[in-house]
Amino acid sequence: MKEIILPDMGEEVKEATISFWHHEEGDKVTKGEDLVEITTEKASFQVETPVSGILSKISAGEGEVVKSGQVLGIIEE
Repeated sequence: MKEIILPDMGEEVKEATISFWHHEEGDKVTKGEDLVEITTEKASFQVETPVSGILSKISAGEGEVVKSGQVLGIIEE
């Protein structure tokens, strides 16, 4: 099991909004591919898949505001 964590985006950016997920729960994902797009006040970013496996849980849905270090979902390896 691998948690998908919202990375630290710098000292001035403490939270972001989930724009959309590129996959749904139960989908196979590959390490390095775009997994979820997040938007801050200044820009949009892609969070890459940290490991290959199955996206077993999405913890933060589209439109939700998340903080740096928060768990966005879980991948079962």
